[in-house]
Amino acid sequence: MRDAQIVIVTGLSGSGKSVAIKCFEDLGFYCIDNLPTVLLPTFAELCAHAGDIRRIALGIDIRDRDFPLSFPAQISALRQAGFACEILFLEARDEVLARRYSETRRKHPLAEQVPVPEAITLERHTLAGLRAMADRTIDTSDYNVHQLRAALASWYAAVNHLRRMTISVLSFGYKYGLPFNADLVFDVRFLPNPHFVEHLRAGSGNDQPVVDYVLASPVTQDFVKHCFEFIAFLLPHYEREGKAYLTIALGCTGGRHRSVALANLLHQHLQGQGYQLTLTHRDLEKS
Repeated sequence: MRDAQIVIVTGLSGSGKSVAIKCFEDLGFYCIDNLPTVLLPTFAELCAHAGDIRRIALGIDIRDRDFPLSFPAQISALRQAGFACEILFLEARDEVLARRYSETRRKHPLAEQVPVPEAITLERHTLAGLRAMADRTIDTSDYNVHQLRAALASWYAAVNHLRRMTISVLSFGYKYGLPFNADLVFDVRFLPNPHFVEHLRAGSGNDQPVVDYVLASPVTQDFVKHCFEFIAFLLPHYEREGKAYLTIALGCTGGRHRSVALANLLHQHLQGQGYQLTLTHRDLEKS
């Protein structure tokens, strides 16, 4: 059977690939980490003949030094042979990767003769072509283990063929930068800011007094009405064009009050409409 779902998990060392593989295993995928690239076609054929292995996740990365050169031809051959393959590429910012390696005893695969920062730069450059081939790219810089697991579970959990589009609702702070993977970004910095209300400053958009303050403004009420109507207009058109994943980001200054409250409200509004949903408050815990 060649109707198996094969997800190739790859990307930068330290970006969370091991966590991803474990998550796929929890989702019922048959998983192998660090599969030699040369064995990829043989392994796929064996699974096809087995017949009962339908969901496969394979970790392949720079640990196999032949990987960057041989993988494009291997994946092309698999697809031409009728296998449904998806490339999932994980990455993170350089400073995040360097910090993760400094906090563990693990050694970067390319840091045998160069410092870790240089190894990270070299790996990013070496895998640039593979990143461009990816069907999905995830920047895990601001994800903890639980958030990454939740995101992968929402995207790859077993569902029927009528699965609706997956919508990720994200709050963020502009002071920490725009989320690179957002499809729609709404700037809510013009709304009343609880940060300047002394008894609300220490709270967040998860707290009811902050929510009440933000929503009490007629400007907020008008924005919510028009924003949600606009999103409702867009969603069926995105689905009609075959878009499987959509990230909607709402940003305020620090990502703690207004954006969190409105992201929660949007997530609640979309529930019950048949979409696969995730909710992430990227910068809520930052000072």
